[in-house]
Formats: sequence, C-alpha cells, structure tokens
Amino acid sequence: MPKSRLLASALLACLASPAMAEDAAQAGAPRELTLERVFGNPGLSGSTGGVQTLSPDGTLLTSLKPRADEQSRLDLWAMDTRTGQSRMLVDSKAVGTGAELSEEEKMQRERRRIGSQKGIVSYDWAPDGKSILVPLDGDLYLATLDGKTRRLTETPEAELNAVVSPAGKYVSFVRDQNLWAVDLASGQARQLTQGGGGTIHWGEAEFVAQEEMSRYTGYWWSPGDAMVAVQRFDEAPVGIVSRAAIGAEGTKVYDQRYPRAGTPNVLNELHIMRADGSNPVKVDLGEETDIYIARVDWAPDASALYVQRQSRDQKRLDMLKVDPRTGKSSVLFTERSGDRSWINLSDAYRFMDDGSFIWWSERDGHGHLYRFADGKWTQLTKGDWEVADIAGFDEAKGRLFFTANKDGVLERHLYAMDLARPAEIIRLTEAGWWNSASMDGAASRIIVTRSNPNNPPQSYLADANGKQIAWIAENKLAEGHPYFPYMASHRPSQYGTLKAADGTTLHWRMITPPLEPGKKYPVFFQHYGGPGSQQVMHNWANPLHQYLVDKGWVVFILDNRGSANRGKAFEDHIYHAMGSVEVADQLAGAEWLKRQSFVDPAKIATYGWSYGGYMTAKMLAANPGVYAAGIAGAPVTQWDLYDTHYTERFLGDPNKDPKSYSSSDVIPEAGKIVDPMLVIHGMADDNVILTNTTLLMSKMQKNAQPFESMLYPGETHSVGGPGISVHLWKTIEDFLDRHVLEAE
Repeated sequence: MPKSRLLASALLACLASPAMAEDAAQAGAPRELTLERVFGNPGLSGSTGGVQTLSPDGTLLTSLKPRADEQSRLDLWAMDTRTGQSRMLVDSKAVGTGAELSEEEKMQRERRRIGSQKGIVSYDWAPDGKSILVPLDGDLYLATLDGKTRRLTETPEAELNAVVSPAGKYVSFVRDQNLWAVDLASGQARQLTQGGGGTIHWGEAEFVAQEEMSRYTGYWWSPGDAMVAVQRFDEAPVGIVSRAAIGAEGTKVYDQRYPRAGTPNVLNELHIMRADGSNPVKVDLGEETDIYIARVDWAPDASALYVQRQSRDQKRLDMLKVDPRTGKSSVLFTERSGDRSWINLSDAYRFMDDGSFIWWSERDGHGHLYRFADGKWTQLTKGDWEVADIAGFDEAKGRLFFTANKDGVLERHLYAMDLARPAEIIRLTEAGWWNSASMDGAASRIIVTRSNPNNPPQSYLADANGKQIAWIAENKLAEGHPYFPYMASHRPSQYGTLKAADGTTLHWRMITPPLEPGKKYPVFFQHYGGPGSQQVMHNWANPLHQYLVDKGWVVFILDNRGSANRGKAFEDHIYHAMGSVEVADQLAGAEWLKRQSFVDPAKIATYGWSYGGYMTAKMLAANPGVYAAGIAGAPVTQWDLYDTHYTERFLGDPNKDPKSYSSSDVIPEAGKIVDPMLVIHGMADDNVILTNTTLLMSKMQKNAQPFESMLYPGETHSVGGPGISVHLWKTIEDFLDRHVLEAE
C-alpha cells in the first residue's frame, strides 16, 4: 500500500504543455477530453517503453512496449544503439500460450504493482549477450537475437523468480516452493532444495519483503556460478487472514498468511550451497530470530556474502560479512536510527573489487553516499539534499554516477563524481526535468528517462558524459502524438510554497482553468500524504487532471511533512503519530486555497487512495465543515490490520504502544465524519484488506451516519483496467456533481 503511491490505476502519467498553444491552434478545433479517451488506447502520454536495459556489450537496448491495439499487453523490442533501428524480438501473442497465471504469480505481480499488465513483464539478458530469458504465461523461454525462441519449461506448475546465472551456465527459478536450475548446456533441470511445500518456502521473498522492502527474490548466485545463497522461510507462525476474493461470478476464499502489526513474522534462514544443491551451509544470522533479511549480495570475487540484517523495530541495521565455506558471520558495521526515527532501506550501494564499498546512509540527517574502506568511513556527498540511487560505477576510473535532488527538491538529476575528488560533482542532465537513469555494467552508456510539466516522458541514450547519442523514444508533442488533439485546451502547472504550523516550507502544485474575473471555482484537492512518496515534482502530470480542469475544477496537490525526499527530520514528524501533522498540513493547504480570490471556499473536495484514502477519512474527521466532500479509496482505517514491516516502522509494536495506534486509527473517530464521503475498495484487495472498509462502514451505519460506497468485485488494491477505470471515475464524478457542484 502505503507503498502504493497509487492514485487508483486512474492516475496515469499524461499531460501536455501550454507552451505549445500556437502549434495546437494549427491542429484545428480542440477536442473534448473524455474519460473514455483518458483511459483508452493508445495512452495519452505516448510511450517510452518499459524495463529498458542495455545488452552486455552495449550494442542493443531492449525494452517492453505496449501493443497499439492492447495497451496492457507488452512485447519485447530491441534497438540497435549504432543505427537507431528497432525491431520486435519476442511477440507475446505469437510465443505465449495464453495460459492463466498461477495465484502465486498474480500476487507477485500485485506486489510490484504490475497486476494489470499482460504478456512479457520482465526479462533477463544472458551475460554473453547472445540470448534473453523471457518468462511468459507461467513458463520460460530463451530468445536469441535472430528472433527465435526456445522453450525451457513446459509444466502445469508456475516458474517464478527466473534469472540467468551471472556466468550464464544456468537458468534458475522457483517451482513448488523449491529452487530449481536448468543447465543450459545439457538442458537438464535439477531441484536444488528439498522440503519446500506447505508453510516452507525456498528461494522466495516473504510477503513483507516484497510489499514493503522492495526485495522480490529469495536467492542470489555467486559470481562465477559456483554457489548460490538461498533464503528459506517458514510462515507457520504467521497468522491466517481468511481473505474473500469476491468476484462477479463467485467468491474464492484464500487463507492468506498475513503478518499483522504486533503478530509473528516468518522464521527466516539463509543457506549457501553449490550450484547443484550439494554441501549446504547454514548462515549464522545471530541469536535473535525475529529479524528481517533486508538485502543479500556477493563480494565481486565471491569470497564473502554480505547480508543486511534489520531488527524487528527497524532501528538497527547490521551489515554481516559471511564466510561462504562455513556460514560464520561477523558484523562489519551497524546503522542506528535516532530515538524517534527508523532506518530506511536503500539499493544505493556498490561493492568494489578492492574490498571497499559505496554505501547510502541517512546518518547526517540526509540520504548521502559514503565509502567504507579498511574499517573507516569517508563521506562522499553532503548537504541539504538527498541521493536517490546509484545509476552506475566505473571502478577503473573511480567515477560514480548517481541521481539526486541537489538542484532543488522538485527536480531529480543525474550527477557524476570522481571518488578522488568527491566535492566536484557534475550534473549530467538538463535543468528543468525530473530524471531517472541507468547504465550498462561498464558505466559507458546511460539510459535517461525524463519528463517535465511541458513534455511527456521521453528517453534517450547518452555517453558517460551525459551527451545524447540517440533518442530511444523522443515522444514529441507533435501531430500524431496521442495528446496532440487536446493540446489547445491544456492548462499549465503552477508551483508554490506555503508554511506549516511550525514554519516548515511545504510545496504545492496547482492547475486551474482559464480564470474569469470574479468567478469562483471548485477545487479537486488530491493528496497521498504518506511516507516514501513525493507528489509535487517538475514532471509530466496526468491526463485525468486535465480532464477535471476542462470541467472547471482547480486541481491542487500538497506534499505534507512526513513525505519523502526532504530529509529525515521532515519525515520523522509522523513517528508514532500518523494522521497528525499530515492532516494539519493539508488543512493549511485548504485554508490557503480558501483565501484565494478564484476559489469557492465552500466547494473544496478532497481525494486520496491507499494512504491517501486513509488521509481523506482522517481529514474529514478532524476538520468537519472544511471540505465539501471526500473520496477515500482503499483506505487503511485500523492500523493493526496492516502488515508488520510497514506499520511498526512508524507506529511501533501495538502491544507496547497501543495509544499510538488508537490515535492514528480512523475507526475511533468515524463518528466525527459528518461531511459527504464516498468509500471505494477492491473486493479482492490482499494489501489493504477489505476489512478496513467494512469496519468503517459498520461503524458509520451503527451511528446512523450517511455515506456512499462503491465496491469492485475481483479488483485488488489497484482498482482499474478496461471499463473499470471509466466506471470508477464516473462514479467519483457523479458523487462530486451531487455533493459539491450542485450543493447549495
């Protein structure tokens, strides 16, 4: 969830630029933007292609592209980086069987927020660059560069978490809760682990690792393919939630192992074995068993295994160095949080051939990079800004590439530094954009994906100095672009700041219709509000906002204290106090809006999904009469129903601090909600389970309080898809018409 940053599946990235009004006028009379078109094919933002990767030799750039006739189905394409020519490598319809996915794979996709995608959703290059592993419809295929495919598996069971081993000798996967490997030379498959089944899982990541820790695998090959480290977990201690996945034609009941806050987690073990599964060695993870395996990595020479061990309360993170021959471990160093804080996990680290490594830490209050060598720390970046990720590392030249918001919190750029001169940081991307970047293994080429309020997402290939070599997807707003017919009526995004009660600066984004003197407009006040998410950015906004603006709404978004990318002190405000400063900051935004001459102060509607849905309910309860109406999508209403790793990070153990939970919950305050509220939930949601909404409904019904609801059979946490998205937003629009626009 709360990881969701979902604004229902509705909030697709697609807006256009007012700067191009002159060009738009030449396109003829502006077309009316409809909900059917917002959610239709092709997507209004155009396409840059998903999961972009450079081949090991850098000559091909592969990506997943949606089909023109079926936006949710992806095929594998390749572009020759020397000529710019593109071709389809694997046609998902021609190669796939169309078989229904297993429940396990469906849930893994839900964890990654790609549950609505079809066809090819992932792939893995072989290290020799001659073939690509393609999972499709529950089986595995090996595609060669001539467009041919070889089927590796053909079983009724699903093959999950498939990868090509680092030296290319094996394709490994999880089947029936055990780890398997196919020897590519002989074609023979071997089961590497034994005993998987029931509550025992080998090679998988447990629920909270996938949902909250961004760790989606449970096994790790050593360089050279001689060994593999494998997680084993037993979910027997985890409580069972009988989840009714209510569909249109029936209900399936799943006894899901769901670790609610304050209840037991899985029992974790880590084992190291040879490539054939022999000589298994159990890793010493310490005497405390109630821990999280956060990250696992091999040293470049396979001489050691590094394990990040996180304490249950998430205030301590130990880096363990493990001898792969014996499983014995020692603590290299420890990260500790402040008293009223927690440790955020990161993937921004790199191990170096000389035994040192680059490490991301918030130890000085901001997310920065450090070098750990010979037991000593050297801080590489510093200042009132945040490093987001490491894009690449050229160890031979000592050149490190990373993304950060060094030039302002509303933008993200790619930077380069020389480890010998870390103070000399060079920005490699153009000012005015929100960028992400990745590089090949040699850090010789860069894939940059970017957008800004005037340009839809586009991607290009650059050299190591940031110089553009070729467009991957220019996605230019010109005739033929999906959004081009609607550009004439597009409205610009405006940005500004206001102050929280303690004087903290808060950033907002606003889009207004053309303002007529003396006229007052209703406001669609959207929020997320939770940790780990930033909503106000210099990026390409979404087409639904333009639709609302065309209908006469002002769209307003504010990032409150507790949200991401502003430093630890900014985030720590919500420690054991969720639903407090977030609500107060959004109220400050509402009060600011009410003072604007063009805003109708009686017609401010608030909307949010997931944590944002929780925020809607908290805002209505805390400030009756301030908001004309509220829409709560998939809201958490009682935090002890949510999972351990997320909830305990911010609220602690409910058995030790029940007051933090009761004050943060919606249910105790539900009686204070008197303004019109629409509650929406997917009836097969296994993340924020439907019980959150039924509890709220029951409480309000017992209090004889009116509210409205819309439940979606078969839909999970991200409600949406063909037909569903249009229905969802027509339901919301009807609610807003009756309770805001037409209200006296």
